[in-house]
Amino acid sequence: MTWAEIGAARLENEHVVLRPVRPQDREALRAIALDERIWRYFVMRIDDDADFDAFFDLGLRDQETGTRVVYFIEDKRTGAAAGSMSFCNIMEKDGRLEIGWSWLGIDTQGKGVNRWAKFLMMRHAFEEMKAERVEFKTDKLNVQARHALVNIGAREEGTLRSFNPMPDGRRRDAVYYSVLAAEWPEVKAQLLAGPKVALTWAAT
Repeated sequence: MTWAEIGAARLENEHVVLRPVRPQDREALRAIALDERIWRYFVMRIDDDADFDAFFDLGLRDQETGTRVVYFIEDKRTGAAAGSMSFCNIMEKDGRLEIGWSWLGIDTQGKGVNRWAKFLMMRHAFEEMKAERVEFKTDKLNVQARHALVNIGAREEGTLRSFNPMPDGRRRDAVYYSVLAAEWPEVKAQLLAGPKVALTWAAT
């Protein structure tokens, strides 16, 4: 099986459920996506229904072609849609992949959903997919997301300047973070032990 096939699994603990996104998830995600605060640092803007449909359809296409594994996230506290994250930039021959395209509804932010969703995805990547490296990147200006990545055990590696254009016309400096397979047992133990500080979240 390819990594994309192994990745397309249901991931669950007592806090969250992640499963591959389906066409029928469109309206549940739309209901929480139309808030401009979510997309401030995202590479795409979701300002209206047409923007959301284009974004959602892209996820379905990427999933169908195996270039991305797109997860629908359910918050088990409420049973409601919380947002979405993806395995992307999947480089199986090099033993690495990225966790990205991450966004959560405003009401879900700061509730630990980001922490547990990324925990489940890292566990799946390292323990089932046998990845050697899981990477993350975010906007240099996105201090909230950068703190959250450090809080889940990712190490800052450096900044790629003028990495990509943003919808507002500026060029984004992208900060890279990673967790390596050799580091995963310690990171896993720390995450299971509970946060030392309250975790926050923002789109990456």
